[in-house]
Amino acid sequence: MKQSGQLLKNWLEILLVSTRLGLTSFGGPVAHLGYFHEEYVRRRKWMDEKSYADLVALCQFLPGPASSQVGIGIGIVRGGVIGGIISFLGFTLPSVLALIIFATFLHSFGVEDAGWINGLKIVAVAVVFHAVLGMAKNFTPDIQTKTLALFALVLTLLIPSAYSQIAAILIAGIIGFILNRKENMGKLEPTVSFPISKRLGYICLGLFFAILFLLPIVRNLTSSNWIALFDSFYRSGSLVFGGGHVVLPLLEQEFVPTGWISEQEFLAGYGATQAVPGPLFTFAAYIGTVINGWQGGLFATFAIFLPAFLLVLGVLPFWDSLRQNPKIKAALIGVNASVVGILLSALYHPIWTSSIIEPIDFALAAILFSMLAFFKLPPWVVVLTGAIGGVLISYV
Repeated sequence: MKQSGQLLKNWLEILLVSTRLGLTSFGGPVAHLGYFHEEYVRRRKWMDEKSYADLVALCQFLPGPASSQVGIGIGIVRGGVIGGIISFLGFTLPSVLALIIFATFLHSFGVEDAGWINGLKIVAVAVVFHAVLGMAKNFTPDIQTKTLALFALVLTLLIPSAYSQIAAILIAGIIGFILNRKENMGKLEPTVSFPISKRLGYICLGLFFAILFLLPIVRNLTSSNWIALFDSFYRSGSLVFGGGHVVLPLLEQEFVPTGWISEQEFLAGYGATQAVPGPLFTFAAYIGTVINGWQGGLFATFAIFLPAFLLVLGVLPFWDSLRQNPKIKAALIGVNASVVGILLSALYHPIWTSSIIEPIDFALAAILFSMLAFFKLPPWVVVLTGAIGGVLISYV
């Protein structure tokens, strides 16, 4: 009885924290990782730095929305599979509901150019820079790891694609293994555990591939628009590496040429998606609503995020045992260093390049960073200050 009461308390805590993040996490997937790091690692200590970096590296390997998958993993650590679902719902539903409402009352508001939106972009600069500094301190302690982070930074800047990120992680992992395989690192004391059975892991991985390969066949055998929608959104969520920015053009290819949604409607929804917090994959909610009403919006959200859930639940049961393997531990030294470089690369482009245009933008970013790093103010205060600052800048 006491354990069930504690579990209910954990679930409620997960819901409250993830919902607050879902309401305030602007700036795209890399910024979300910064918000998660600040809230879950620094403030609440639900995970240690090492486990968080390992989880981020794992989710970078998986297709789908990396930041959402990290959030699901953290929820699982805190409250089991139900905790993962609650964490996902809290982080995702605010933007889903906002986009469903926007699509229902579709008009061109020009929200993508609003001053407070530009202010929130500058908030993302401060948040990501703070996160990168914290991770760099822990995961690039020597010249070897600093060099690997620099390699990942240069590679992903010169070849900006999801595949270059994966290549950077793989190469850094191989180099880390070669350089550290003879080191006696001792047994890794597990500070977190993922309460998922391997049987459930096998079932989820099997479902992921079965749905991916069988859906197109079923689609061709039937004339159901709902099955066609499910296939398009599920495939988009299954085959995209690199997060939400990559899925947007893929969704355009799926739905604009087929006539399900007009180019003007698509662009209006694209602007609205940039304006709301939370994962960019929630753009599916907008498209689904335009096509089939609010039911279509919820259906599309379920379809595009289902692959992310199945992959996380399928892989996490095996992650702890892999992390205990000395060879994997050696490789993870390089992988974690590469993640620092990738985050720094993303800080420059697209976050910095789309946010810091004028000297006054940099001044606001410096103020927001100081509030976060030096004055230790909570993230929601920084977000609110950034939004107000963005409005004031628009009048300058």
